[in-house]
Amino acid sequence: MPRHAETRVLPFTAEQMFALVAAVDRYPEFLPWCLGSRITQKDGNVFRADMLIGFRLFREKFASRVELAPYDAIHVSYTHGPFRYLKNDWRFTAHPEGCQIDFFVDFEFRSRLLSRVVGGLFTEAVHRMVRAFESRARQIYRPDVLPQGIGAPAD
Repeated sequence: MPRHAETRVLPFTAEQMFALVAAVDRYPEFLPWCLGSRITQKDGNVFRADMLIGFRLFREKFASRVELAPYDAIHVSYTHGPFRYLKNDWRFTAHPEGCQIDFFVDFEFRSRLLSRVVGGLFTEAVHRMVRAFESRARQIYRPDVLPQGIGAPAD
């Protein structure tokens, strides 16, 4: 039952980080092990998405329900695929240095073999994923062009 919680402060606005995380269909461009993703149904601030993940010989497709609370939170719940359960939450809070991000993920695979393979690598995998979001934000939003007072040194 891998579980991880992490808080980071990044020099971007809550709106920017919310938009980046909510863009599930862009994940294959930067997220490790994400081979494909697509939004399959949308209804207001709730959508369903499919994601294909791959690691070594393993490829698994799963679906989730994503609920957006602009620009405060994103809640992901599992609908079907290789997991017994999956819960993922993001919270975005304004911070004097940009945005505080609270990230939480908890899941369990149905397959014992997959659990053993991923279990040993889980912590490193989650850290790589969080760094991938941070790197993507730096690539897209460039903190050196943020509004005065957010992530930029004062004159």
